[in-house]
Amino acid sequence: MRVRLQAFLPVLGVIGLFAVWSLVAWRSWVDPVLLPAPWTAAEAFWQGMRGGALGFDFVKTVYRTAASTAIAAVIAIPLGIVLGSSERLYRSLEFVIDFFRSTPASAMFPLFLVLFGVGDETKISVAAFGAVLVILFNVAYGVMNARKTRLLAAKVMGASRLRVLFDVMLLESLPQTFVGLRNGVSLALVIIVVAEMFIGSQDGLGHSVFEAQQMFEMPRMYAAIFAAGALGYGLNLLFLLIERQFVHWAGK
Repeated sequence: MRVRLQAFLPVLGVIGLFAVWSLVAWRSWVDPVLLPAPWTAAEAFWQGMRGGALGFDFVKTVYRTAASTAIAAVIAIPLGIVLGSSERLYRSLEFVIDFFRSTPASAMFPLFLVLFGVGDETKISVAAFGAVLVILFNVAYGVMNARKTRLLAAKVMGASRLRVLFDVMLLESLPQTFVGLRNGVSLALVIIVVAEMFIGSQDGLGHSVFEAQQMFEMPRMYAAIFAAGALGYGLNLLFLLIERQFVHWAGK
């Protein structure tokens, strides 16, 4: 019974949110045009995902987010391992990494528009840029904080520097790498949705939210927001499940 209650706990927040929303809509504390009833938004979500434009927009946003995260991972993980293996090298580049990591990705939109023009290349590249820095930071620190005893044991047993780098440091950094991947995919999704709103996009969840707001189709706007939130939660949960499957030894 206790296990069942623990499994049910995450649902309580969802039920509470919809209960408050239903109460506000029923009492008309907010203009019903601006805040429709939750079941109206849920119906718009269902219709849009089942055969409407929302399903197509959802797939396009998934593609752009997945592509930008994959590009970021391919660049950031090897580079993070190399930088993390040499603390002096990392410290020499730390200011540059932290500077661009602290720069809002939206401020880079004009630069990427000049480089790639209006299209998927701009959205994916600017999202990959933001995700690279987050993943790189976490991988490098994961490598630098690798357990010294395991590194020493590998060296004593005659392992080469390259083998220590990829067989010991890579595995030691995996828990922190997955933290970076979860943060990176979340950031990539945020950047993609914002880019879809403002960089001449004709599809995607960001475009759907913006278009529905401009046309005052509030149920469709909330449906698109639901879809974006569900996508972000699902991607984070996916990486968490992969981490639990492949990094079950973390902390041991």
